[in-house]
Amino acid sequence: MIIAITALKGGVGKTTTAVHLAAYFQTLAPTLLIDGDKNRSALVWSKEDKLPFYVASQAGAPGLIKKFTHIIIDTQARPEPEELEDLATGSDMLILPTTPNHLDLDTTVKAVELLKTLNANYKVLLTKVDSRTKNGRDARKFLEEAQLPLFKDEIPLLVAFQRSPSRGVIVKDFPDPRAYIGWNKYKAVGKEIMS
Repeated sequence: MIIAITALKGGVGKTTTAVHLAAYFQTLAPTLLIDGDKNRSALVWSKEDKLPFYVASQAGAPGLIKKFTHIIIDTQARPEPEELEDLATGSDMLILPTTPNHLDLDTTVKAVELLKTLNANYKVLLTKVDSRTKNGRDARKFLEEAQLPLFKDEIPLLVAFQRSPSRGVIVKDFPDPRAYIGWNKYKAVGKEIMS
């Protein structure tokens, strides 16, 4: 399975989603995460060699792809329309992470408008949802009213997500009593993709 994580805006949890879905898919079969972002955030995250899957740059990936069952692509933020078209035709699914922030939601709607013209298989994933506010509920309602395909689960706003990259681990391996909540949410998203 080839899954591309993409967004027309940075800061929405794209790399975090790519890393954690790669970790989930690795529990099923060998998984490669391709870091196609100019910031190379997934490669930096993997420098400690503690991630349970292999990470490669976009340039280094072609020779590796046939060795893996699942490919997760962390795309660059703000891809050009031509790149979106390539992702739509070359991926089994596109995942668009978005925070409940109004500007992020607006940008996600614009991305979906582009993807609809490409007949892409895509789904929106709400990320960085603060359970102490109603922003997540309002964002879900907005996306549902816009009739966008949406994952059942959403990714909570957790300190462990912010700090786990500096230790080179996924959230479930970060020493925080709430970290398992974040891991369970990404597992649920992975299961929904596979169903």
